[in-house]
Amino acid sequence: MIKLLLAEDQHVVRSALAALLELEDDLTVVAQVGSGDEVVPAALAHTPDVAVLDVDMPGLDGLSAAAELRERLPRCRVLILTGHGKPGHLRRALSADVGGFLLKTAPPDDLTGAIRTVAAGGRVLDPSLAVAAWDLAGNPLTPRDADVLRLAAEGADADEIAARLHLSPGTVRNYLTAIVAKLNARNRTDAVRIAHEAGWI
Repeated sequence: MIKLLLAEDQHVVRSALAALLELEDDLTVVAQVGSGDEVVPAALAHTPDVAVLDVDMPGLDGLSAAAELRERLPRCRVLILTGHGKPGHLRRALSADVGGFLLKTAPPDDLTGAIRTVAAGGRVLDPSLAVAAWDLAGNPLTPRDADVLRLAAEGADADEIAARLHLSPGTVRNYLTAIVAKLNARNRTDAVRIAHEAGWI
């Protein structure tokens, strides 16, 4: 029997997902939580084999919860569910070494199959995200983007970056906005983290 933890902030969706999974002879839901902050405590209390985590939740997001879960309970495998396959989310999922990344629009049989694969130690990537995964190898930052972000990572503000790179402060702000968008980051700090983890700065 594969023991599951479900983390999804929408109660109706979580309940429906639990009911669907409980119909399978080899799956049982041992814990359900509605926020990322509850994932690790629930996993430590119920020792699931697989945690099925939504990406967007209150508190810790699903990817941060997955990274923490990997440290605290490494034998628990993780399957990430998302409503949209943002490259930034996919990049973070791969760096967190999750077992699977599946869109919520996947058919129920794909979900149960993915859970079994992940539980057995395999990996699952939603087919529609395969191209995005392939594209992750490329650095989306131009050399100038990297220069700007590197200085931002050192704590320089727009005026200081502008002076050091012989640009106007407005141009620097435009670069920073574009960089955040290119990396699908939440903000400048997140962009620095993503670029640093990928070895781009």
